[in-house]
Amino acid sequence: MSASRFLLVCWAALATLSVSTVLLAQSGATGVLSVAILLVAVVKAWLITDGFMEMRHAPRLWRRLLVSWALVLAVVVGGMLVVVD
Repeated sequence: MSASRFLLVCWAALATLSVSTVLLAQSGATGVLSVAILLVAVVKAWLITDGFMEMRHAPRLWRRLLVSWALVLAVVVGGMLVVVD
């Protein structure tokens, strides 16, 4: 797959995930939906890291650090949601 085609697929996936985030947020603020929104955010971070930043060709350590950072933030925010509720 060419680089421009890959970026278009990444862009389309990110746009779809962004719309799904908005739709999930509009349907209610339950705990399960909040977790779903956080998972969508982690998937978006993974797409941005591997697709737009082109870290899929980088050393594994850098890829893991960038994706795990999004995962750590999602866990912290999810933990805060549990504490507040």
